[in-house]
Amino acid sequence: MGSNKNTYSFEYEEYLNSDALSPADKALVEAARKVTADAYAPYSHFNVGAVALLKNGQTINGTNQENASYPVTICAERVLMSAASVLHKDVPIQTMAITYHNLNGSSIKPASPCGMCRQALKEYEDRTKTPIRLLLTGMEGKVYVITQSSQLLPFSFGGDDLK
Repeated sequence: MGSNKNTYSFEYEEYLNSDALSPADKALVEAARKVTADAYAPYSHFNVGAVALLKNGQTINGTNQENASYPVTICAERVLMSAASVLHKDVPIQTMAITYHNLNGSSIKPASPCGMCRQALKEYEDRTKTPIRLLLTGMEGKVYVITQSSQLLPFSFGGDDLK
């Protein structure tokens, strides 16, 4: 019984801080850091902000919205994509900056989308046929640049699987 051992990997860029980014990327990261103040996170005190640059040049924000019934909570990324879908129907997201402000601790390690958001990002990429570039960071410190958000979800499930 033969088997193959395979490896999944991807490359990403790592910057020491947002000052090392291009002016456009730095502005997006700074906007995401600022919008964390608008998050509704009275339970976790973990404010997440996301700001996206759309293909039409517009930007759109999203923040996490907690609920005492935790499963009802909506992550910043999905809030942003929902708003973009309504306000800018079928306009691709080019780049999304995601950051967080942990009011109970440090915010220096880059944030990464949860599994549910990874699935939603992949669906948005499929829907608009455009990769979403991610800028992941905290309130300070390193910034990870991911070329395509779906790289974070190997062996993903999508519409083609339902055919």
